[in-house]
Amino acid sequence: MTKRTPNDKLCVLVAESGWTYEALAKAVRAVAAECGVTLRTNKSTVEHWIAGARPQADTGRYLAVALSRRVNRILTPADLGLAAVGEEGHDSIGLTLGADPLDSLIPMWRYELDRRRFITTSAYSVAAAALPLSYVSDIAARTAAARTGQTIGMAEVAAVRDMITAFSEMDERHGGQHGRSALVTYLRDDVAPLCRGRFRSDEVRRHMLSAASRGVHLLGWKSYDAGQQGLAQRYYLQSYALATESGITGHDGFVMRTMAMQGLKLHRPEHCQGLAETGLNRAKGKVDAQTEALFRVVHAHTLAKTGLRQAALAEADQARVLLDAAPGDDVPFWALAWGPPAASVYSRTAKVYETLGDHRAAADEYARAAATRPVGTYARIVALDLVAGAEMLLKRGSIEQACSTWGQAMDHMDGVRSVRTRKAVKNMRGDLAPFRTRGLRCAAELDERAIDFLASV
Repeated sequence: MTKRTPNDKLCVLVAESGWTYEALAKAVRAVAAECGVTLRTNKSTVEHWIAGARPQADTGRYLAVALSRRVNRILTPADLGLAAVGEEGHDSIGLTLGADPLDSLIPMWRYELDRRRFITTSAYSVAAAALPLSYVSDIAARTAAARTGQTIGMAEVAAVRDMITAFSEMDERHGGQHGRSALVTYLRDDVAPLCRGRFRSDEVRRHMLSAASRGVHLLGWKSYDAGQQGLAQRYYLQSYALATESGITGHDGFVMRTMAMQGLKLHRPEHCQGLAETGLNRAKGKVDAQTEALFRVVHAHTLAKTGLRQAALAEADQARVLLDAAPGDDVPFWALAWGPPAASVYSRTAKVYETLGDHRAAADEYARAAATRPVGTYARIVALDLVAGAEMLLKRGSIEQACSTWGQAMDHMDGVRSVRTRKAVKNMRGDLAPFRTRGLRCAAELDERAIDFLASV
């Protein structure tokens, strides 16, 4: 029998964490659950790892994430003495902010197209979420990077924007799983070379990098919609780096806003207020009123999450004032990631009210958000706003109205391939279960429809 060698690296890190083996096992199970995996890790399992046994499948990566969160720095399986030969460094791809974001993105795209599990099942990193708060980019001029080839002008920037817009509209109509490989290929084969090309002016270069950032941001959104939160975070970080390099006022803050939203959704609030507030400060008074409203309403949500009720309501009110003040302003390309700013402000305001326990106001705002978006283009997000509104109605005791709103939501889900819509329908079935048991007809009919929907996607 081969004698195991105790894992000293892991032993030291577990001691640093201050966790008992039982507490560590619980944390590993929680990280795995975020990635859609159910583990039975327990105290004895951790003891075996310390003694030299190797975690199976992706468990070593979940262990690294759990310890990273505890000691507040990024750890990889290699740091825990667990990396397989040839895999060192893979788990940190995309979790740093370097001089050139493409140096991180190109291998990420290669691994994604090769269907490498370690990147598509990556867990969310709390330590990495803080990177934009302290990131200072020392960027060499791109114009010095390429002395040959085509000179790139605004026509090429416009073409990239048009293509990213087409991918974005496809994403909203059909869900994040549609067109994802095509988007990766387009960014890798067409946009990345343009970003390293020779530009007619520095202004053209800035807008090209900003357009590329929006494309990478969309990949993050697609990953988020697929339930791949760690991969989404990596794409958001690199989108942020491209936006920072572009120097376009407000764009880097907008990606910080997105990262704050992701942290709130995952119940990882550690850096959300800092991200939202810093993002707002980078845009406040420097962008149009509608765009500033987008920043303020997310900041309001982070304030609500930290229990600052009056400050949250005041900030949400300010967002609405800005929205109403200049409805005709031109909104920058990068700020249109989720369509009309008004709908985004209404939807996020609903989340502020929901967090504060005002279910009536939340239901009204979710309904307003759904009604404001062009349904044909934004099927998925309209459906999810209606689902959220139905949940608020249920909490108020309006079961018939909730069923009606859920039914409207499902009307918009046909043809949408999205982990989030599927999860929403599963949750709906759970919420309806007590009412089906009581024989409520609308609940039974809606449940039958939900069963058919889940069987078809």
